[in-house]
Amino acid sequence: MANLSHKTCVRIGLMCSTTGSYQSIGQAMLCGALLAIERVARDPRFTFCFEPEVVNPGGDLTQYYAQTQALLDSGIRHVVGCYTSSSRKEVLPLFERRDGLLWYPSHYEGFECSDNVIYVGASPNQHIVPLISYLMNTVGKRAYCVGSNYVWPWESNRVMREILEANDGDVVCERYLPIGSTDVEQIIDEVQRLKPDFVFSSLIGESGQAFVAAYGQAVNTQRISASTPLASCTLSEEELKAVDASVRAGHICSSVYFQSIGTQANAEFVRDIKQRYGVQQVTSADAEASFIAVLLLAEAIHLADTDDVQQVRSAAVQSRLNAPQGPVWIDPENHHCYLTPRLGMSNANGDFEILASAKEPRKPDPYLTWLDMGKVGDGAVMEDHGDRLKPELRIVR
Repeated sequence: MANLSHKTCVRIGLMCSTTGSYQSIGQAMLCGALLAIERVARDPRFTFCFEPEVVNPGGDLTQYYAQTQALLDSGIRHVVGCYTSSSRKEVLPLFERRDGLLWYPSHYEGFECSDNVIYVGASPNQHIVPLISYLMNTVGKRAYCVGSNYVWPWESNRVMREILEANDGDVVCERYLPIGSTDVEQIIDEVQRLKPDFVFSSLIGESGQAFVAAYGQAVNTQRISASTPLASCTLSEEELKAVDASVRAGHICSSVYFQSIGTQANAEFVRDIKQRYGVQQVTSADAEASFIAVLLLAEAIHLADTDDVQQVRSAAVQSRLNAPQGPVWIDPENHHCYLTPRLGMSNANGDFEILASAKEPRKPDPYLTWLDMGKVGDGAVMEDHGDRLKPELRIVR
């Protein structure tokens, strides 16, 4: 593509599963991406606009592959999308073979790096590790792990187990449900019987919603102690909105974004989402990550003055974004983003009260290269937002 001129349209792909078992997440991702496309169109700095080709794989891995192939065949070079790690791994060989660029807007388990992916969501040191550190320091070291049956939960639970065992803790049980399964009652029974210190859930979509509802009800009826929290890196405002207010409160989440973040950029993001999609619409980490991905892509194309993948990739690491969560930029070493870890507790309104946040964005460590697992809990990395929380973590470089 030649240098960009005024009103040039740059075609990009948006790949979001707006139907299927995790459709609420896919819809949130699409909302965030489309809002960012509108921002780019209005911004006088940009001499181009984005023309999105929106596709819906419906959570079907075969459709992810087929639709990615069709997008790349049509001449599109940049695709924002994929939610699950299974879907990302399904399409990654296509992006590498065809030299396209996937802007991946989801927190994930790490242990991957590709020149054909910009990883916009949180790396394990930015969400899984701070959560484990907090739980060990304030709740206990006996975990019950439950997740959807695919890559992200497997790897997240592996990290959970290795850190706990390195600190004289234990995973008392590890269970997996098929994606979309809402048969969670046997999990509740097992938690009631085993009495762990906390439950770590990496269930997604309809499965996660069903488990939050059942867990909250079990706490309300005293089948499970209120001192045994449900902790997650996936629970979002979208999922809280889908369950009854009586079961929303008291769940702990580790994320780089919450709707309640008090920045001016976030106030504008929340306002614009509600103006475009209705006052009932909430924002979430998934919506914000897609929003960020599109804006980072726009900044890179603006700097490169082309949508050529090689030049955009080089330009992408030169820009910084004032995102709703705070400053965000891409690490040139591994193409993951500097992001700000936060911990929140859900309330009955479906929001998260931010309990703690890091003082500044953290360098992404997708392979946990700098983590001394036996010393998680040493050295504060969070600012305490209340007496309830003193999460600590030491990163060894």
